[in-house]
Amino acid sequence: MKYSIIVPVYNRPDEVRELLDSLTRQTVKDFEVLIIEDGSTERCDNIVDLYRSQLSLQYFFKPNAGPGPARNFGYSQAAGEYLIVFDSDCIIPPGYLEAVDKALATYGWDAWGGPDQAHATFTPVQRAMGYTMASVWTTGGIRGGKKRVGWFQPRSFNMGISRKVYAQTQGFHFDRYAEDIEFSIRMKNAGYKVGLIPEAYVYHKRRTSFSQFYNQVSNFGKGRALVGRAHPGEVKITHWLPTIFVLGTLSIPLWALISSVLFYGALGGWLLYLSVIFLHALWQNKDLKVAFLAVPAALIQLSGYGLGFLREWMKPYIRK
Repeated sequence: MKYSIIVPVYNRPDEVRELLDSLTRQTVKDFEVLIIEDGSTERCDNIVDLYRSQLSLQYFFKPNAGPGPARNFGYSQAAGEYLIVFDSDCIIPPGYLEAVDKALATYGWDAWGGPDQAHATFTPVQRAMGYTMASVWTTGGIRGGKKRVGWFQPRSFNMGISRKVYAQTQGFHFDRYAEDIEFSIRMKNAGYKVGLIPEAYVYHKRRTSFSQFYNQVSNFGKGRALVGRAHPGEVKITHWLPTIFVLGTLSIPLWALISSVLFYGALGGWLLYLSVIFLHALWQNKDLKVAFLAVPAALIQLSGYGLGFLREWMKPYIRK
């Protein structure tokens, strides 16, 4: 068995159906799928049973402990030479494993990740959130593109490792919140070859509403602060930018008390930035509604991440 695909699930049976359906169309067939039900009250075992004749499937139910331990449990049960984790809200294109095959043969990666893209069935809100998560104008970066700066950190919605990587690292150390970033740092420190495979993309739904999106990105910010606590030096000035943006936005009214010129200058810069978000989203998506929705999505992403990061970063100082 070359590939083991591991999917942690928590109360998302409908997403599992779409994910498994997409895996039946893979052009490469040498893989198994392990569904790890992480203490769900809405189980998906009946959905899994529908696909047993089309896929090599294993289903496990375990007490809830978070996505990190659920993936590690899947690693321990897997038979594949390479271990792949997807989030349950992903749809996998037919050529995913074929792209991985080619990249492994060419580059010999020990671990890899791929970007995400918007599927034609995604709502405008989901597409707007997907844009902000991938955009260089927010906290995105390589998630939706081929270019990157510095070394690559695979994300757990689309991550693969070799069995030898798992044997040495024992997988994820964090239960949740930036568990993939922490894992990537340890892979880098161990000297493994970790790469981006642009053609090995997935369609990642993310959340379905802005309120859910805020909670998600707030946890991302919290996770980055936790990573900094576990690995001193891994929090850079770029990770502070969302917090700086939030504090700068909140300070705009105060500038009016000092100088009208400073106030209008700050307000003009803020509006210019949002205009750039709108125009860039319009250029990328060719959809006016998605472009308009990208503006609040960007504000939610920056504020959620920035405040989540700041709250977690300040906790040790508040305790002291």
